[in-house]
Parts: sequence; structure tokens; C-alpha cells
Amino acid sequence: MKNSKIIIHVVAWGLLLVPLSCKKGAKTDQYAALVQVESYTVGQKNVLYYDSYPGTVAALNEVDLHSQVSGYITGIYFKEGSVVTRGQKLYEIDRRKYQAALEQVKANFSISKANLEKAQRDADRYTSLMGQNAIAKQIYEDALTNLHDATMQLKSAQSALINAETDYSYSVIAAPFSGTIGFSMVKPGTFVVPGQTLLNTISTNDPVGVDFFVNEKSLPGFLSLKKRDVSEADSTFRILLPDNSEYQYNGRLSVIDRAVDRQTGTIKLRLEFSNHEGNLRPGMNCKVKVLNSSSGNKVLIPFKAVIEQMGEYFVYSIENKTARQVKVVPDLNLGEYIAIKEGVKPGDEIVLEGIQKIHNGSQVVISNPSAGQAPIALK
Repeated sequence: MKNSKIIIHVVAWGLLLVPLSCKKGAKTDQYAALVQVESYTVGQKNVLYYDSYPGTVAALNEVDLHSQVSGYITGIYFKEGSVVTRGQKLYEIDRRKYQAALEQVKANFSISKANLEKAQRDADRYTSLMGQNAIAKQIYEDALTNLHDATMQLKSAQSALINAETDYSYSVIAAPFSGTIGFSMVKPGTFVVPGQTLLNTISTNDPVGVDFFVNEKSLPGFLSLKKRDVSEADSTFRILLPDNSEYQYNGRLSVIDRAVDRQTGTIKLRLEFSNHEGNLRPGMNCKVKVLNSSSGNKVLIPFKAVIEQMGEYFVYSIENKTARQVKVVPDLNLGEYIAIKEGVKPGDEIVLEGIQKIHNGSQVVISNPSAGQAPIALK
């Protein structure tokens, strides 16, 4: 009898413990179902987005120096790589031959001038005598002929004098404008041939141009930019130097080429930049940055929060601890961030880390929330 009472009590206690253990297991399973994720609060920023193009620095004025007379170089009067001024003497070609020729034509010119004066006096005298019928007509006509010949000879001598003076002046090569001169292609004693022997190259320093090519489809946008008034603070056009540092001055659009290249479908544009410090040199490669028209206030989210499926883009939005897959329409890819046109708005909370562990409708617990702090300017 006692043994039967003990069995009844044990069974009764067992029945009481079963519901308690079931409730405890349910709570454990419910907690285990929550997926731990990191969230991101969507923000909105003023984004400056630049399109990039390969560019080349070019001098706005550049000229190759050639001699217009032949001869040996007898003098070089500049320091290579220095700044020269307009009219500065650069090279001298042996002038003795040209000086001798000049002196000869000067003498011929003086003789021709004296002959003309004599012919003019004879013509005047014979004209007076002819009016008095004091000389033969033949003598009078010969005097007029001599006057005409003397006049032509003086004109010929004058032309020869101009040519000789020009050759003599061309034996000295001067800077056609102020700028930087390069390495000399000739040395003292070099024989130069007119129009063939390259002496040097001069290019202007400040301002300088930066040339780049754009697709013909972009031309209307650049035409409108060219018509716009530009101030020094306008950052529409920037450049990155070869070391990837940003150049300190802003540029302006100065030239759009007259025609599109038929083979490439591109057109050449030229920007103009100040170059007070001389950091830009012709031929230097750089990267042209043009402010994208889509710049402005943008809804930004980290790129790693976006899922791509079959050409469509999604994020997981968190509401009431539930992750819901939301379709978004991307705008600009900005590296670590992506601008969104539609799908989310500022203040929405999305999953940033742990995407691979959840699905649509997953219950989540947020471990490390972060607010949107995207940079204002993105390169």
C-alpha cells in the first residue's frame, strides 16, 4: 500500500514538471530564432560626383624655333629651361657674310639714288629747253628714258637693301613671345639650314591648357557649360596630377574643337588653368574631373548593404525586428557608397552586416547600429 502511494506521488510530480520544461524550451527556441545583425540608418548628403577623363597638359602658345638664313651658330644667349622674354636674343648665326652683303647693297642704293637725282636734273633741264625749241626732240626723249631707268634702278636697289637688312636681322634669333625655353638642339659651331634645323622650342607658362576627349553624346552638356559664366571658385573642372594629388586651382572650359572625329566618335576639349607656380608642364598626363550633373542631395547607403539578383537590387529593411527585402533603384555608384533613387528614404534602418544569415521575414536582433555618415565629396 505504501509503495503504491509513492508511485502516485512520483507520477504527479512528473506531470507538473512537464509543462515547466516545455515553457523553458519554447523561450530558448524563440531566442535562438533571432538572427544577430548590424544595422545602418539611411542618411542623405550633398554629394559632389565627378566624371573622369584622361587629360594632357598643353601650352596655349608653343612654337619651334628655326632659322631663316643659313650659317654657323656663333652664339647662344640663354640658359636652357629658363624663362625668356619677348624680343630677347637667343641665338646668333655668323653675321659677317650678311653684314658684307648689306654694306654692298647700301652702296648700290646710294649710287642708284645719285643716278636718279642726276637723271631728274637732266630731265628738268631738257624739258625747259624743249619748251624753247632749243634742243632736239631725241635728246629730250633720251633724258626722260634715263630718268625712268634711274627710277627703276633705285627701286631695285631699295628692294635689295630691304632683303639684305632682313637677312642680316634674321642672323639673330629672338624670342617671339615670353615663355619657357627648352633644351637647345644645336651647339656653337653647328651649321643650320633655313626652315629645317630645329633650334629650340618655346612655350607659354601661365595659363596653360589641359586637353581631353569626350564622347559626342556628351557634347550638348559641355556646350551649355561653355556658355556659363565661371568664377574662380567654380569647381566644375578639376584635375588630378600624376601623383594623384588634386591641383589647387579650378579650371574653365575654353575651347571645343570644330568637329567630331569620325573614327572614334569623340571630340577634343581644352580647359584653361592658372599656373602661377609652374607645376603644370606641357605633355604632362593628368586626370580631368568634371562635376556630374547628377550631383546634389542624395540618399546614400553602403554598397555592401545592397544585394544584386538578376539585374535588380535589394536591401533588407528592418521594422519591428523583422527583416524585409526591399527593391531599390540605384543612382550613382560612389565606391564604398551607392546613391539610391527609390526604395529607401532617410531614417530607414537597413541590414549592414549579417545579410548572408537572413531571408525575407527573418526575426533579427541589432547588435551594432550605425548612422549614415557618408562623405560630402566623393572622387
